[in-house]
Amino acid sequence: MSRLIGVRSFLFLWLLLATVPVAVWAAVFGTVRGVVHDPDHRPVPDAQVLVKSAGSDYSQKLATNPDGAFEATTLPVGAYTVTVMRDGFATSVQQVVVASGSAPVLHFQLALGTRQEQVSVSESALTVNPEQMTPTTIISRSEIAATPGADLSNSLRVITDYVPGAWVTHDQLHVRGGHQVSWAIDGVPIPNTNIASNVGPQIDPKDIDYLEAQRGGYSSAYGDRTYGVFNVVPRTGFERNNEGELFTTFGTFHQTNDQINFGSHTGKFAYFGSVNGNRSDYGLGTPGPDVLHDRVWGLGGLGTLIYNRDANNQFRFVTSLRRDDYQIPNDPDAQAVGVRDVERERDALANFSWVHTFQPGLLLTVSPFYHFNRANYDGDPNDVPVSTTQHRESQYGGAQIALNAVSARHNASIGVYGFGQRDDEFVQLIANDGSGLAVAQDRASTGHLGAGFLEDQFKPFSWLTLTAGVRLTHFTGAISENAASPRLGGAIRIPYLNWVLRGFWGEYYQAPPLSTVSGPLLDFAVSQGLSVIPLRGERDQEHQFGLTIPLRGWAVEVNDYHQRARNYFDHNAIGNSNVFFPITIDGARLYGWEVSVRSPRIAGRGDAYVTYAYAHAQGLGAVSGGLTDFSPPRTGYFLLDHDQRHTLHTGFNFRFPWRTTAGGDVYYGSGFSDGTSDVQAHLPGHTTFDVSLSKDVAEKFSVSVIALNLLNRRFLLDNSQTFGGTHYAEPRQIYVQLRYRFRIESRSHP
Repeated sequence: MSRLIGVRSFLFLWLLLATVPVAVWAAVFGTVRGVVHDPDHRPVPDAQVLVKSAGSDYSQKLATNPDGAFEATTLPVGAYTVTVMRDGFATSVQQVVVASGSAPVLHFQLALGTRQEQVSVSESALTVNPEQMTPTTIISRSEIAATPGADLSNSLRVITDYVPGAWVTHDQLHVRGGHQVSWAIDGVPIPNTNIASNVGPQIDPKDIDYLEAQRGGYSSAYGDRTYGVFNVVPRTGFERNNEGELFTTFGTFHQTNDQINFGSHTGKFAYFGSVNGNRSDYGLGTPGPDVLHDRVWGLGGLGTLIYNRDANNQFRFVTSLRRDDYQIPNDPDAQAVGVRDVERERDALANFSWVHTFQPGLLLTVSPFYHFNRANYDGDPNDVPVSTTQHRESQYGGAQIALNAVSARHNASIGVYGFGQRDDEFVQLIANDGSGLAVAQDRASTGHLGAGFLEDQFKPFSWLTLTAGVRLTHFTGAISENAASPRLGGAIRIPYLNWVLRGFWGEYYQAPPLSTVSGPLLDFAVSQGLSVIPLRGERDQEHQFGLTIPLRGWAVEVNDYHQRARNYFDHNAIGNSNVFFPITIDGARLYGWEVSVRSPRIAGRGDAYVTYAYAHAQGLGAVSGGLTDFSPPRTGYFLLDHDQRHTLHTGFNFRFPWRTTAGGDVYYGSGFSDGTSDVQAHLPGHTTFDVSLSKDVAEKFSVSVIALNLLNRRFLLDNSQTFGGTHYAEPRQIYVQLRYRFRIESRSHP
């Protein structure tokens, strides 16, 4: 967090909300292609091919053409089993992981006879195809369920445990040193230009089938938030047959986290629905070791409908509703005088997708969407030095249309994306320092963003993939801007070793916020020697290199990344409140390297993982956008408040005899930057340990005991002034989770 603005500015920099364009996904799904040969390498026509999800009943049945080729389209992200059968030949089975927009090619050489051959890839070592230039981590539903604390409604452990360079500080998710990330459902973006003012979750982790996390190196079909893209594949009902689940938890801080869900499917239709509720006396990060005035409670629900009208048309609908209420935590002084700040958030979205296959290899996706988001912060009248109220409501409506063409050597996409936005905002500032300041303003603003993209993934050889594309963006709001963002990349698969080398160079553009300071607040700011510099979009340039090493089922990935930004978006808050304002600074550089290791199934019992990141997050120059007092810039680069050099997670999930399962995660952080130091310095390093133990008591009933921060290590995590002040690490939380699986039998009537 930048500290370039004087304390006076904190009272007036209230309107500027961080706005960045949402992600564009050229394809909601992936494609699996294959070629089937006999022992003499002649094509095998009319072979039966079954492509089936590894975690549900979703499947596609195909037949090879006269050239022995097959193609399965509209496959959601996840793990699949591909089975090839032909009279006179042994059945052959391979497993593959599909990423969004990918088109891996499988080769089957059938053996004579009836012996079955199988090539296994453990779900716990999920890897994407070697043609991708983007570092990607895919986390499955089973891993979410087994990782301590990952399935809680407000938890982000599914990301921070498995994605290198991801952490939560001042109650915000950061990836690679930035907090501008994009969320999508089924590849359809969730537009939200106000992420800095919301801490509530987008999706309950219990509703996720797979989570695809990408960090950098995006194709031109992807959005412009450059630090992380998270594609949620929700549960659909294909894994159910008139079945449901009931989750309930009880634990410290009077915690409960409950959900009931139900789903089913036929050959053409599937549905899934869930309702959840949660509350706890510990919500946001506390300013000190004491947990005071920190209750959180929330309700939510998700529904999905999938209809396969025929082999060429699929319709998908996803809707989600959430409400989350937070007490803003106090320090002992604020608690003693009775300060009671609160934050109330609401969120609703609806995404619809029509996927039409014109012919094998030619796919059209049309996805209209709507998103409503609200964040209301109500400061206590006794707040000092200022009581702040901010009510913000945003509505988004838009669509994406994309056409994908896949051939033997090409995987091309072209598309357009756009949305319109309306923000309504009310802000009131009342000074309690005797100055008599009382300013209020109600303002509405509108804007829109449009983008077009074009890209081709070309394979001149089986071991080489080249990617080139461009993304064109037009933004209109308080200002109008245009940007052209070229992207280039490549992947080389080393024969025999099957190691994959990746490289990428590209540019990104992030649009500025809609709001600006005006009216009585601007008049007062000018009287105090402040002025407004228009916020312009952030422009980034990134290059990175990576190496993926498959080794007997293990997946080892190493990435080195460098990113430079102009007009780097940062944010701050008025005093200790949740009223964020964005600013831009002249520049920033973010660089480092990452390692992730995922194991196969070990001894048939479980798996393990390691993620490590060495990162730098540094700013440069003065405030270049937003309300400023024109303080002189620091000399050279300075540490951003979320700079942490070393971050390590290592964990395991194992199943033992007596139907018992254990999981654990050890986290080490070297310490975030120390904003109170006159020289560039970091806070001390820290370590925490999470553990879970589960037992299946009966066929449909299980009980789990989970401990987060088992050793109860309390330490100052960061000292940025947001959400109630500085932030201590979360206290020890121990809770019991009960899970009951049930089935509703259908009844026939005479």
